[in-house]
Amino acid sequence: MRTKVTLVLIFLNVVLFCYIFEFEGKYRTEQRLLEARRRVYGTEVAAVDSFSRSERAGPTVRLEKRGDTWWLTQPYEWPANLNAVLRILSDLQLLEHETSFAVADLAKDGRSLADYGLAEPARTFTFTSGGKTYTTRLGDDTKIGNRLYLLSPDGTRIHVVGRSLADSLALPLDSLRSESIFTVPVFEVRSLGLQTAAPANLKVRLRRDGGRWGFETPILARADKNRVEVAINALNGLKAKKFLEGREADLDRTGLASPQLRVTLEGNARRETLLLGNPTGAEAPAGSVEYYAKVEDKPTVFATAVPSTLVEELRGAQASLRDPRILDFDPRTVTSLTLSAPGQPELSIQRLEAAAGADAWQLVVRGAGGQAPQTVPADGAVVGGLLDTLQRLAARRFLSDAPSATDLENWGFNRPERELGLNLATGGGPRGTDPSTLSLQIGSKPDQRGSAYARVANAPFVFEVDPAILEATPVTARWFRQRLLRDLPVGARITGLTLAEIGATSPLYTLTLAEGALTWDAALTPEPEARRKALAALLGQLHTLRAKRFTAESFSPDHAQTESGTAPWKYRLDVTLALTAGNGAAQTSTSTLLLTDRLGGDTLLAGTAEFGGVNFAVTTEMMDALFALTYAEKHDPGPPAKSAEPAAEPAKNPPPAGQ
Repeated sequence: MRTKVTLVLIFLNVVLFCYIFEFEGKYRTEQRLLEARRRVYGTEVAAVDSFSRSERAGPTVRLEKRGDTWWLTQPYEWPANLNAVLRILSDLQLLEHETSFAVADLAKDGRSLADYGLAEPARTFTFTSGGKTYTTRLGDDTKIGNRLYLLSPDGTRIHVVGRSLADSLALPLDSLRSESIFTVPVFEVRSLGLQTAAPANLKVRLRRDGGRWGFETPILARADKNRVEVAINALNGLKAKKFLEGREADLDRTGLASPQLRVTLEGNARRETLLLGNPTGAEAPAGSVEYYAKVEDKPTVFATAVPSTLVEELRGAQASLRDPRILDFDPRTVTSLTLSAPGQPELSIQRLEAAAGADAWQLVVRGAGGQAPQTVPADGAVVGGLLDTLQRLAARRFLSDAPSATDLENWGFNRPERELGLNLATGGGPRGTDPSTLSLQIGSKPDQRGSAYARVANAPFVFEVDPAILEATPVTARWFRQRLLRDLPVGARITGLTLAEIGATSPLYTLTLAEGALTWDAALTPEPEARRKALAALLGQLHTLRAKRFTAESFSPDHAQTESGTAPWKYRLDVTLALTAGNGAAQTSTSTLLLTDRLGGDTLLAGTAEFGGVNFAVTTEMMDALFALTYAEKHDPGPPAKSAEPAAEPAKNPPPAGQ
């Protein structure tokens, strides 16, 4: 019997020992770890989705996370300042105590929560995480050190912590909210909507299509990408300055019941609309006006300073944000173009195949009286300049988006001064890859020759343009003709040069390259320096003969054709050319140019039956060389004559001034 009792007692002692070892020891270990752990909060602060700040002497401030953004929801609804939110969350996650003690031990020392300012705290911080709410009380400052008392969310421990969290929570309301009104960045904006107040009540909507912007209402037209995006950037730069409450926020008083301007930005699955009401009358930065404003779906009324130029641009967006360019095309896609004017045959310019070069063009001139069209090379630089001019042609003023027949007649479109057609390799079809055409008309008022108006076929718009476009689009073949007349190939040389005055018995100059000589250096060595330089320049210009401009469509051996009349030929220039044949033998030929005297500061004309017969103004370099050989040298007075009498010596002792 005693043995059984002993065994039972031993068993009970073992059970008691296990309990003490397993449970009591674990409890004490947890208590020691709790006291030793320095982080105030656990893993719950890793997923905070809202928090609020309550103060005895101030309004409650609450912020909530919505998707990837934070919003201020109390005392009013507004986007939060992300930097301030991240600062608070970081301080919350990294908050450590210097020491802590249990609330249950306060009674032993005759103390209570009130002794630490935690019974009725000046500030309470509450946050939610994982569907649970955690409330923290912030108490008094400690007597020594820059620290304060904090009561844990479960109310069991008092922590002595630094002031980092308290300072973050003490940020003023203005620092917790975002200053920006719009949150959609320019690269995300898909459309811009504008509406003005009654009675105009004009609605304008622009939409992005890839890298372009265009009007959807009230017209279908291109918008200026740069101006639109600059305007959106300016809208994103608007700041909310002052938030109104009570009577100040009355919609009728602020003009927001019927706003002067309604601006809408649409992004990816979000839409924001700003309403601008009456001016506040308060002082604003230079060039700006302060308006009452609100976001359409939010009750908060605030004041914002808006640049006056931005307001005017948005109100007149139909013109100010419109693409001023008349034609929208890529010059590289143009395969041909035509030009016509009243009373003149149509001129056609065609791009040659790529094998001939990207800038190889030819003219197709349709003759009058049933003559067959002629094809001559065109100057790629001149044609390219014309295409660049057409691409840059911009409206000075948008005249009408729906002109009447009378308007078109008044602006000269019943008989346009110019009609230009562009055939493009791409731009047509549903995918924009099919060939397409553009047709431009330039009109002018008969009684106002300094005016010009443009319209594109199949579009109702009429624009006022710079009248210089008429001068830039002459319907004359010579304007577009290839200006490079001759460029001697490798192995070809100039072997002789004779310049003579027409009707004279002897030439002014006759030079011949010695047989076997490769350069003109030896032949020009005996010449005076000025003449040598002029002859060398002339030989270079004759090697690569280029017209500065053409002055007539054909050549006449009797006289030169100027822009305003005729001029006599005065000089004859014969150039001997030596071309190396395939068998190594040299073939010679003579090229003849007839020259006028210098007709002006920059004009000297030449003509030849070669190259199909041309009458042209020579380049400035060639004109200077010819002028030096035909006039300057002949009329050079030579060095000034020396005086026979010696110059008087200055007085050694000049008299004083005044005598």
